[in-house]
Amino acid sequence: MGVAIGLFTLTLLLARLGLPEYSHRVHPMALRGASGLPGAMLFNAGAFLLPGIALLLASQALRPSLAGHGWAARIGLTLAQLSALAFALQGALPLDASGQDERAMRLHALAWMLWWIAFVPGALLLAVRARRGAGFAVACLSAAVLVPLLAVLAPVDAWVGLAQRLAFALWLGWWLLAALALSRVSVSAPGSSPPARR
Repeated sequence: MGVAIGLFTLTLLLARLGLPEYSHRVHPMALRGASGLPGAMLFNAGAFLLPGIALLLASQALRPSLAGHGWAARIGLTLAQLSALAFALQGALPLDASGQDERAMRLHALAWMLWWIAFVPGALLLAVRARRGAGFAVACLSAAVLVPLLAVLAPVDAWVGLAQRLAFALWLGWWLLAALALSRVSVSAPGSSPPARR
């Protein structure tokens, strides 16, 4: 998780190299990786593709912690993983800087939509079924509401870039919190019997 977040942050910090007119406040993040711009391939790899793959691989280690928590928790993690895959695909399906390739635009928009649409029910299911306490449940619920709010509804006029980056940062922060919470071993309450094996 740390590698994904670190790589994402470093890529954004270096995004203006070769394109000084690029603005994090105004421009959508994916615009920097549009085909035809200098360093677009490197930006897409560092901002989307590699962080998404890193999250997807790292999240596999969280699956055993949900054993015995029912199908809803496992589906929640699967949907969150689908969100990570869609995040990576945004780098593999870049925008077209000329704006003439409508197919490239549609494919990138599809990956972006799948990113947040898969995340919302995934976070909600984990909030209800992961059994990691009220703090984790509230964090999941908050992220499930705020990520689409920032990604879809908030980006208007001059703040489109900033709102989108806040959505991505919140999403990545949720992954870090989920990794910390789900990697803890569940401890039964004193006097309670261990869960029955199936």
